[in-house]
Amino acid sequence: MISMFDRFTSRQRTYAAAGAIALVGIAAGYGLSMLGGSADGETMVEDSGCTEVLYWFDPMVPDQRFEEPGRSPFMDMQLVPKCADGEASAAVRIDPGLVQNFGIRTAKAEYGELEPELTVTGVLAFNGRDVAIVQPRLAGYVQRTYDLAPDDVVARGAPLVDILVPEWGGAQQEYLAVLGTGDEGLARAMRERMRLLGMSEGQIAAFGRSGRARSTVTVTAPIGGAITMLGVRPGMTVMAGQTLAEITGFSPIWLEAAVPEAQAARVRLGQAMTARLTAFPDETLSGRIIAILPSAEDASRTITVRAELPNPTGRLKPGMFAKVVLSPETRRTLLVPSEAVIRTGRRAIVMVKQGEGGFMPAEVRLGREAGGRTEVLAGLAPGEAVVTSGQFLLDSEASLSGLEIRPIDAVPQEGEKARSTKQSDPATYRAEGTIERISGQSVTLNHEPVPELDWPSMTMAFEIEVPTQLRDLKRGDRVQFSFTRDARGPRILSIRKFAP
Repeated sequence: MISMFDRFTSRQRTYAAAGAIALVGIAAGYGLSMLGGSADGETMVEDSGCTEVLYWFDPMVPDQRFEEPGRSPFMDMQLVPKCADGEASAAVRIDPGLVQNFGIRTAKAEYGELEPELTVTGVLAFNGRDVAIVQPRLAGYVQRTYDLAPDDVVARGAPLVDILVPEWGGAQQEYLAVLGTGDEGLARAMRERMRLLGMSEGQIAAFGRSGRARSTVTVTAPIGGAITMLGVRPGMTVMAGQTLAEITGFSPIWLEAAVPEAQAARVRLGQAMTARLTAFPDETLSGRIIAILPSAEDASRTITVRAELPNPTGRLKPGMFAKVVLSPETRRTLLVPSEAVIRTGRRAIVMVKQGEGGFMPAEVRLGREAGGRTEVLAGLAPGEAVVTSGQFLLDSEASLSGLEIRPIDAVPQEGEKARSTKQSDPATYRAEGTIERISGQSVTLNHEPVPELDWPSMTMAFEIEVPTQLRDLKRGDRVQFSFTRDARGPRILSIRKFAP
């Protein structure tokens, strides 16, 4: 019979043997893995074409670097060599025959004019700068109001109210008595008194010729417009300085448009705009912004911009609804298709073509966007081809390969030279106009149309590089001038008085 001690001893021997086998297996596996890692590392160096390896990295954690090849501590995969050879590691390489299969398309960065338009809603309003307050100069009694009511439209000089002025009767009788004495000095004093009482020179002269006193004055409209306030009725008594009526003009009429707060930086004084009214859908009206109101609407988070529209016939009525298109100033700039831009949240990247089958990520600084094109302010040279389709696939491959993104200030010198040449030789335009205002570094001209730019006749400011060009010029002079345009706007090259 086997004793309890023998059973215990046999069990210990079994556990010890199993432990030894496990240790041998672990050691062997470690050795094989190291041998395999070393062999895989050599193979990856050969496949990548590196002549010198800077370091090793895990494509899933590219910021972590390793001095030796092997397996990644983060993922179950081999570390990848980072080559010192610029050509071997500067770009993602794709067989040129596969570029079309992957749907990769490119477009060149080229100079052009970006014309972003902003469409908003607007409402016509009375012209708040064309307002007249009608007040009597003397107290009296209202005899007639010519059947007028608030919101009636009156022409300039139209009668508004007849007022009986008792003081006029006594002054006129005294004037007749003075005329009978032949005292010219006293007569002049009496005429001055009647003028102070509100009688016009014509009324005084007519009274002197007829010799009949007239104590009723007819108050007329000083401007044409709508009666926005009427404070008199027949039979009432009015005091000197009392407001009888308020007349507001609407020729030109105001157009007030609501611009979203986020787009406030895109509007400026003098900016051109067009409007289509619901009442006249087939007609486009043009104007310019004359004011940007200083406060934003709390509920809608919009700012109000105000423009003037011509309204000689009065057919445009306050309160009419309009669709407004604001057109900011155009400028020549470097443009790429908007679909080429990869926005990561922290920066913007484009994939730049590098020879046959090569693509490199480059950081760019962007400006405005409109019509499917985006303005590139820095980071790209004119003529460089950027990927417009398939760029996300290339970007993922670049991240996995640990490629460094070309910084903004590393634009190729050839590109910078091309950009400098392009900007130093801009087109020159010629026109005629009239000087509206002269300041230290600019001149405001009311110029005729410029067909080469599709510019209508308008008033705008031009920058002056040499102030002495304006030495013999003044406001109102008719001039001939030549100008160019760059990132700063229109700039005068030469200007002289017009010689018909």
